[in-house]
Amino acid sequence: MSLEVRTIDQSEFTAWLLARRVGFLRPPVVSDEEVADRLPHTDLSRAYGAFDQGRMIATFLSFEQRLSTVGGADLAANAISAVTVSPTHRRRGLLSRMMKEDLALAKERGDACATLIAAEYPIYGRYGFGVATWATEWAVDVTRTGFDRRWSGPTAEEGGGRIDLTDGAEIRKEGPALHRRFAARRAGVTDRTTRGWDVGTGNAARFEPWTEPFYAVYRSAAGEVEGYVAYTSDDKWNDAKQPVQTATVRDLIAVTPAAERALWRFVCSIDWITRVRTGFRAPDDVLPLLLPDPRAAQVVTHADMLWLRVLDVAKVLEPRTYATSGTLVLDVRDAAGLAGGRYRLDASPEGGAVTSTSEAPDLVLDVADLAALALGDESALRLRALGRVEEATAGAAARADLLMRTSLRPWSMDIF
Repeated sequence: MSLEVRTIDQSEFTAWLLARRVGFLRPPVVSDEEVADRLPHTDLSRAYGAFDQGRMIATFLSFEQRLSTVGGADLAANAISAVTVSPTHRRRGLLSRMMKEDLALAKERGDACATLIAAEYPIYGRYGFGVATWATEWAVDVTRTGFDRRWSGPTAEEGGGRIDLTDGAEIRKEGPALHRRFAARRAGVTDRTTRGWDVGTGNAARFEPWTEPFYAVYRSAAGEVEGYVAYTSDDKWNDAKQPVQTATVRDLIAVTPAAERALWRFVCSIDWITRVRTGFRAPDDVLPLLLPDPRAAQVVTHADMLWLRVLDVAKVLEPRTYATSGTLVLDVRDAAGLAGGRYRLDASPEGGAVTSTSEAPDLVLDVADLAALALGDESALRLRALGRVEEATAGAAARADLLMRTSLRPWSMDIF
């Protein structure tokens, strides 16, 4: 019997939430309160379900998103989430059918790209997605950092600012502007909606366990908020009645170096805290080298974060800026037929111009590998060494790195 794939209606939303929970191995229970809370924030025209004799056995959701690119501009993105298939219906092409339809509609809308956070690495490359950002988490043994544990606040070296404890209400007030300022400085940042800020600070209905975090803001000497941190702590003591507690950073945004240094020093200097888990950070975060003894910070996670699917080569490459001026002709292969073709990129520090061309190519690559290069993180030389990029013109991979790679690695701080 054929399996039906289509968008859902309001009467099917409870079943869709339940199927999503089953797919993510969450307790298969959905309350009326959860349905009432989530429904107004879900675009049902972009929520797909797969059905077998009327039973929901797969889910898929997309929504509007803005993604920062190199130089401060942002891209219109089709964010994909809630992808599940029931364990009774695997390997039947359900994800492929939902993905194909959703990407085609995103292309029709004029979105530059699609994005997702992959639960498992091997799934999405076959749909043209490539890893655009990576994330790293450190565990810091604060007893070995070399910091003076008597430290009580920012010094003149940190700009004469101050740190104040605060609450979620102030973060909801100050955070959005800080986040936008940060996104203008770093590629790979996805936008946060009002709903996102409410959920992230506990100002919304909760259907998963929640621990209220501590919040602290950094203010410059002029009184301007330049950063904040949200963190939680466990409650552990050793047999000698000494505290051995771990602080876990949920969110830390800083728009000045002084704020970033001060906030990390603050978290690593809290009484009773002997260990700090940093949460997912950019792989080139300042933290390890900020410590007098960088060996105190041990990598506990390093993994792919944001996956990008180019839908329109010009819309992805033109808004960003480039390290220097130069030209590349890219022969982009796309099995799905959404973004393939031969393109001439005329790059400059002011931006790019992309045109279709019949010129001989410099680089031949799959659309997934173009995604890995698009935000400046990956090296064309490394992809060439892996056999994933063909260098049709001698020296083209090195030229691509010179143009496209960034001094700051892109970073995606949010899972969606």
